[in-house]
Amino acid sequence: MVNPLNDAQANPFEIAKQAAQQIAEISGIEKHDIALTLGSGWAKAADLIGETVSVIPATEIIGFSKPAVHGHVGTLRSVKLPSGKMALVIGARTHYYENHGVRAVVHSVRTAAATGAKVMILTNGAGGIKPEWAGGAAVLISDHINLTANSPLEGATFIDLTDLYSKRLRALAREVDPKLDEGVYVQFRGPHYETPAEVQMAKIMGGHIVGMSTALEAIAAREAGMEILGMSLITNLAAGIQTTPLSHEEVIQAGKDAEGRISELLSKIVAKL
Repeated sequence: MVNPLNDAQANPFEIAKQAAQQIAEISGIEKHDIALTLGSGWAKAADLIGETVSVIPATEIIGFSKPAVHGHVGTLRSVKLPSGKMALVIGARTHYYENHGVRAVVHSVRTAAATGAKVMILTNGAGGIKPEWAGGAAVLISDHINLTANSPLEGATFIDLTDLYSKRLRALAREVDPKLDEGVYVQFRGPHYETPAEVQMAKIMGGHIVGMSTALEAIAAREAGMEILGMSLITNLAAGIQTTPLSHEEVIQAGKDAEGRISELLSKIVAKL
């Protein structure tokens, strides 16, 4: 099936609105209050934050495609939180390196906004530049550097990215775990891992975390008026910081090893929203 987002004449916000309407019709949930994109290692949080009311295969919703990465469940889940609020849990992330276009990358975020969500939680598995983060640390994202040379904004759309990753939400997260560290996330294009020289470049530029997602989604979330919390699971130290070769198998295993701990952490943060 041809993705309507690939039509240059299509309005991506209208398609997101259609997607939100489909989610409402299938799930029976008229409005969601918060949304979470659960990256590598974070999926178990969906079982911990509340009562699942609806699970929809993402491919049944306009604009969504099957995830290309192992560890992404490919569903859109509506969860009722203990507070009574509704959360939309996105397990269908499209990465920039899949070459479906930036509209497809941020479609889930725009759809979440169209469902009514005012808070967007973006999580990922990433490489760490700080040696003390070895062993599966969960880290707050304080800012980002976008090295994709692209943007989800189209035309003369000027959006302020000051405090893109909410200070309020980071402070709330530290109420749950005062030891949470934070750093600047650097989005590379991927899918290849960064070279040691590229990691050193990121470090010199002020980066602490390297990965292949999140930054473009955060920009779209800000455009939609959402408040954003970003969190990374440091699945490995970045190339040149870590002395052994990198592998996707290592990333998946690190996610499995940390899944219970970081998912519980995230569920406690969500409970405060």
